[in-house]
Amino acid sequence: MLRAIIFDFDGVLVDSEPLILRLTQEMAAHEGWKISEEEYYREYLALDDRGIVERLYHSHGRPVDDARRDELVNWKARAYWDLIRDGLPPLPGAVEFVRRLAAEYPLAIASGSLRVEIEHLLEKMGLREAFPVLVTADDVERSKPEPEVFLKALAGVRQLPSLQRDGAPPLRSAECLVIEDAPAGVRAAHAAGIKCLALAHSRPSDELRHADWVYGSFGDVDLDGIVRAFSHS
Repeated sequence: MLRAIIFDFDGVLVDSEPLILRLTQEMAAHEGWKISEEEYYREYLALDDRGIVERLYHSHGRPVDDARRDELVNWKARAYWDLIRDGLPPLPGAVEFVRRLAAEYPLAIASGSLRVEIEHLLEKMGLREAFPVLVTADDVERSKPEPEVFLKALAGVRQLPSLQRDGAPPLRSAECLVIEDAPAGVRAAHAAGIKCLALAHSRPSDELRHADWVYGSFGDVDLDGIVRAFSHS
């Protein structure tokens, strides 16, 4: 039975990936390197800012010290905040989809973005109250495809009063669904023992084929069919 749903954020709920791509390219340019759009989506999508800097240096055969990494991470955070101060457009159907699910299931977000960024954008979308659990880059040491962010989200959802009523059994990973847009996120969900629905917002459907379900957009999702699949598992 499906009992809880965990969302990724960037590229799932908001159209933020083009901005993150641009800032990653600018950050690389600071260091004298170039990143193509294809390289970003293939190698950097789903990484948090620390992971992006470390991958950037590693791909160019150079070590990065903590001070320089933190300097670049802080630069990106300031630049990104300036871009999202007035909010970002939600992806088509996202607001309606979240509100529909929030009426039936406890929801969480598990993302490589910073908490302040996610909370700000959720407020702008009118969705902050829909997500009682947020796990962000502030809360984890290892970004996707490591499962840490999803395992912590699962632990947070387990503590919600709505899942502890009337002696209900503890929430199991097999009773959760992750919604992602990146291959690394799909791998992280599966590593956490959670089924994954992938939306082809950022990458082609073929690159997301290892997800349990793949759809082009929220409007395409057969939610009733997914719920039935959980009831039979």
